[in-house]
Amino acid sequence: MNFSNSMTDKTERLKDTKSLTNQWESIDWLKVKHNVNRLQTRIAKATANGDTNKAKRLQYLLTHSFFAKTYAVRKVTTNKGKNTSGVDKKLWSTSASKMKAVLLLTDKHYRAKPLKRVYIAKKSKNKKRPLGIPTMYDRAMQTLYALALEPIAETKADTISFGFRRGRSAKDACEQIFCVLARKCSPTWILEGDIKGCFDNINHEWLQSNIPMDKRVMKQFLKSGFIYEGKLFPTETGSPQGGAISSLYANITLDGLEKVIQDRYHRNSKGNIENHYRAKTKVNLVRYADDFIITANSKEIAEELKCIVSTFLESRGLMLSKEKTTITHIDDGFDFLGGHLESSKENSL
Repeated sequence: MNFSNSMTDKTERLKDTKSLTNQWESIDWLKVKHNVNRLQTRIAKATANGDTNKAKRLQYLLTHSFFAKTYAVRKVTTNKGKNTSGVDKKLWSTSASKMKAVLLLTDKHYRAKPLKRVYIAKKSKNKKRPLGIPTMYDRAMQTLYALALEPIAETKADTISFGFRRGRSAKDACEQIFCVLARKCSPTWILEGDIKGCFDNINHEWLQSNIPMDKRVMKQFLKSGFIYEGKLFPTETGSPQGGAISSLYANITLDGLEKVIQDRYHRNSKGNIENHYRAKTKVNLVRYADDFIITANSKEIAEELKCIVSTFLESRGLMLSKEKTTITHIDDGFDFLGGHLESSKENSL
């Protein structure tokens, strides 16, 4: 009887538009941000200390926190996609609808709705990039769980990874390339890496085994399927571009490539990184999401690196594009992040 009354009371509260509006508009956003950041910091510290159980408990606290739910709803209703609906055609445009979303946001019996598939033009002629647009509710859920996953991803991330990370940008990636290639003694060969359909082809089993988050919720994100031209299609691989957590999945999938390269070219027999190994091979990795280059002091080493990267990607369900992955000399220049970089007569970029 009490349970029935509480459910009735909750239903009535969710119908009280005026009360919901007042609740949303009276939220202290500085307090919300402070509480979310505090939990994220604790997750990062636990991860850095190797205490995975504590990090997992703190992740649970964050994803069930009122402050984090509020922050997630605000984020999806203030970004560029706030006016783009999913398959349910719903938008959270009023204060009351936003507050109602916060109160309803839960992992209990959560089932993700299919994505709305759209295609946008790519720079390449006659080619389009697929985007999967989740519903507002699913976007908020992905954002909520991304808040809990980001501290772990950042703590374990490769140092040369610059894409989709807080405080880093494409300009930082280009600056890193300049530092690597601007000297007279800099490497002269470049492996231009292009991963074939990175977001669409990541192996789901690898993700489930290696991403530290609620597996049931994660399965809903990955297996939601998509609707295109009125038909439902399954999603057996990948994390489609357009999802709030997809960029984190992609970064975590590619993190570790730096260590593989360091172990092969930069470490001595004791496992320590030494500068003279780096100077001898001149192997340097710079990555922005799934776009990367690796430098080398010879074409042979560049070819070897190509094999190493292919092996690394294979276990993750990914592969290099045969057409777009090339090995070039610095004098001929190379492509990175949509631009063309080449050396000047003084052998600098």
